[in-house]
Amino acid sequence: MSRESDVNVVGGELLECSADPLTGFYRDGCCATGPEDVGSHTVCAEMTAEFLQFSKRAGNDLTTPQYEFGFPGLSPGDRWCVCAARWLEAHRAGAAPPVNLAATHERALEVIPIELLLQCAADRDAGDD
Repeated sequence: MSRESDVNVVGGELLECSADPLTGFYRDGCCATGPEDVGSHTVCAEMTAEFLQFSKRAGNDLTTPQYEFGFPGLSPGDRWCVCAARWLEAHRAGAAPPVNLAATHERALEVIPIELLLQCAADRDAGDD
């Protein structure tokens, strides 16, 4: 089954978020999404200690490996496709991690205003092709 081309939040081709650790709802390294991705794992975020602690307090421990699910556990500096709603929740709490715009799927805009993503962009020149 082929999907339409994935577009990032700045209108370009969706780039890879991370192959190590391998991320994405489809575990293809990209924050691609589809109807079965009800959590909208569309934000390519660079993990920070603050975000990892926030996520753990919110009930999603991203630091502990869960090898049975192919999850290695994350550390600060790792890039990972996070749920748009969780990223927004973290932003409101002052714990949002930097975002790679070129690797963040346009569907994130259904939840997060582009202005917030731009403020937290790790790749501020992504739209300057």
